[in-house]
Amino acid sequence: MSKQVKFTETILRDANQSLMATRMRYEDFADILPTMDRAGYYSVECWGGATFDSCLRYLQEDPWERLRKIRKSMPNTKLQMLMRGQNLLGYKHYHDDVVEKFVELSAKNGIDVFRIFDALNDFRNIETALKAVKANGKTASGCISFTQSPVHTVEKYVQMCKELKAMGFDTICLKDMAGTMSPSEAEHLIKGIKDALGDTPVVLHTHSTTGMAYMTVLKAVESGVDVIDTATSCFSGGTSQPATETLFYALEQSGVKTGLNEDVINEVNRFFKPIKQKYIENGTLNPTSMATDAEALVYKVPGGMLSNMIANLTDMHALDKFEQALAEIPAVRKDLGYPPLVTPLSQMVGNQAVTNVLLGERYKQISKEIQNYFKGEYGIAPAPVSEALQKRILGDGKPVDCRIEDSKRDGSDFTQAKAALGDLARSEEDLMSYICFPNQAEAFFKARKEKEENVVRYTITEVN
Repeated sequence: MSKQVKFTETILRDANQSLMATRMRYEDFADILPTMDRAGYYSVECWGGATFDSCLRYLQEDPWERLRKIRKSMPNTKLQMLMRGQNLLGYKHYHDDVVEKFVELSAKNGIDVFRIFDALNDFRNIETALKAVKANGKTASGCISFTQSPVHTVEKYVQMCKELKAMGFDTICLKDMAGTMSPSEAEHLIKGIKDALGDTPVVLHTHSTTGMAYMTVLKAVESGVDVIDTATSCFSGGTSQPATETLFYALEQSGVKTGLNEDVINEVNRFFKPIKQKYIENGTLNPTSMATDAEALVYKVPGGMLSNMIANLTDMHALDKFEQALAEIPAVRKDLGYPPLVTPLSQMVGNQAVTNVLLGERYKQISKEIQNYFKGEYGIAPAPVSEALQKRILGDGKPVDCRIEDSKRDGSDFTQAKAALGDLARSEEDLMSYICFPNQAEAFFKARKEKEENVVRYTITEVN
């Protein structure tokens, strides 16, 4: 084995999100950023996903300010974000002008690489984001949500990759959110994709949930993958990514060049060890999320979806129904045309499976999200959906067969945001925060204003 493979470090986003629901504060990692800037990473994933929501909802941080601070401390490293296509960072489709402005502001504040995916791999829902990224001179990485089903074949994935390349994406990422990709699947997929794409770089993103990740990543490297996602070792494993240092050592010994600085990546790990311990001791990081659980190989369920189901059943004092709910997931997924179990579809399928089990009857109660799914508001399903269930939901109606943005428009989101916030909004970034998460953003802005007024009153008192 003799080639070069680059590393994307995930500790600031996906590792943090997967292990502890994105609760790591900026102040925890601020001091190590200049050191990370010397590590030699291909990129550092530091934004997007759930970071935006978590900053506003739980950490009382401005997500845009966090990004600007990271950018200032890491001037030599490409900063990367995960973006849900037309969904941006949330669970609904936004209008094109919102998507375009969001990309513009993200690029202006420091993002270099935009990893863009659609939960259904309906590429109509990522086209606007792609064009906006290219217009801002940044790197667009087209992402395929990987899953296994009777309709998801190597040939299908290769065809998807060809479509993404034809659309103009700079790199192609296979996103194995449940960590279920086997070494054999990785070999056939990567070889097929590389043969079809030529020089277009291919990225592999996986999770260690099932224990498969290290074997899968090594086989992917042998098969020609160009970039791999890893996490600093103390925040690796379990529902996170495989360890940066471990794969560095394994690949370097096999003659694969990584571009990483061994001393620096070890220093990064030493820095984060006490931070991890702090979050374990205060209960934020549950050690069970760092364990290996091979059940996902059977049910194709990502770790975050499992923990969400457990939390919901615990709240309803019905944890004894967990195994039944797990067993119900494949049936619901089949009825929905085998969607990949990634946000928001993982939550939708999991919640419907739980409802079916608790009520003792399939689809006695159908969630609003599932109804919207059958109406076509999330895109086209990978395979035909249940005709009986579609009839039950739509009657004689037909699902929307167009990009949902093209089917409705109810006024400017920016005008509405300005009217709602008034002088609470101080920038375009504030307006965008409100459009994405109105309740959380407004509460944050009010708290920010009150805090500043208290500081002024305290200062005046001190002077007097």
